[in-house]
Amino acid sequence: MGADIGAVDMTLLIRDAAPGDRADWQQLWQDYLVFYKVTLDEAITDHTWARLMSPDSRLKMRLALREGRAVGFAIYHPHESTWVLGSDCYLEDLFVDSGLRGGGIGRALIDDLKLLATARGWRRLYWHTDHDNARARKLYDSYAPADGAIRYRINL
Repeated sequence: MGADIGAVDMTLLIRDAAPGDRADWQQLWQDYLVFYKVTLDEAITDHTWARLMSPDSRLKMRLALREGRAVGFAIYHPHESTWVLGSDCYLEDLFVDSGLRGGGIGRALIDDLKLLATARGWRRLYWHTDHDNARARKLYDSYAPADGAIRYRINL
């Protein structure tokens, strides 16, 4: 992972996550899990962090920082596609500190990921959200209309 591509203003920096970001990310991650009313075993969180830091993993994260403090994250992974010549990028998790929502950080993270995707030659960027997440959907609808896909998940 490379350059610091995006920024909303001089007080927001978006960059790749680094090993020293664990504590800030973990606080945001816990808030994210609370938002979605999910409890995960600590081993899953540890494993997620290890994959985010591994150069061999496709799972990556961009962090938004304001005054040196992480205020949002975008976890994504590029993958091969059967629908385009090239790769897609799936934005798996996007979260902004609840006290800072509506201030452009979510948009900055998506814009940053669009720039990164373009620079790397990925053909599409996509994500899912809960149908009742109206605040997030307002932001997402400003990028593209929902494509009508319905997700199915089998827990094994």
